[in-house]
Amino acid sequence: MLESLGSLAGSPWIYAVVALSVLFDVFLPVLPSGVLVITAATAAAAGTTTVAASTTASAGTAGTVAQVPEEVPSLLLLMLCAFSASVLGDLAAFRLARRGGERLGRAIARSRRLTTAQERLGGALAGGRGVLVVIARFAPAGRSVVSLGAGAAHRKVKEFLPWSALAAVAWTGYSAGLGYFGGQWLGATWIGAGVSVLALFVAGALAAYVIRRPATGPATA
Repeated sequence: MLESLGSLAGSPWIYAVVALSVLFDVFLPVLPSGVLVITAATAAAAGTTTVAASTTASAGTAGTVAQVPEEVPSLLLLMLCAFSASVLGDLAAFRLARRGGERLGRAIARSRRLTTAQERLGGALAGGRGVLVVIARFAPAGRSVVSLGAGAAHRKVKEFLPWSALAAVAWTGYSAGLGYFGGQWLGATWIGAGVSVLALFVAGALAAYVIRRPATGPATA
């Protein structure tokens, strides 16, 4: 898999590519940010496995020089880039919607998804139930809907930001964990990456199901 990825997986540019993809997919949900995080984390796992194998081989063979790859992605730095870009992207969309004026308000009113998100977020964030923001981070375009909806509803930053940060931690940890441990257990192959990506899509489908369910309130007599 690393050969197929070319020099990008072993280049410092991988951090910039991941960060930019995560930053802008709040506006362009078609960007494969999750797939990129998984791929880079798989490359990090492959590098770790290679280093361990080379160390073992060199310890058991006198005079043998271990061939360790010069550049492999750092999982910690990769996760930091993805987390920071996720929070910054959320805030950018939130601010844009908050200051969007009547034109953006009309655009949101024409979107059933954004209108529904705006209605649900109003009570959820105010009532400390911003877990909806965390769940929506995994759903296709859910991040866009939630960030724009919260901004258009003129929620306070202190209500939105902590949940956005928590969503970024959960999404980044899950995506990077899938790639890293998938690469450790299944090998740095297209099969291992495919299983990890499938697990990400399953989480997205479950999240979409949860946020699309009608909100249930207390029963009234």
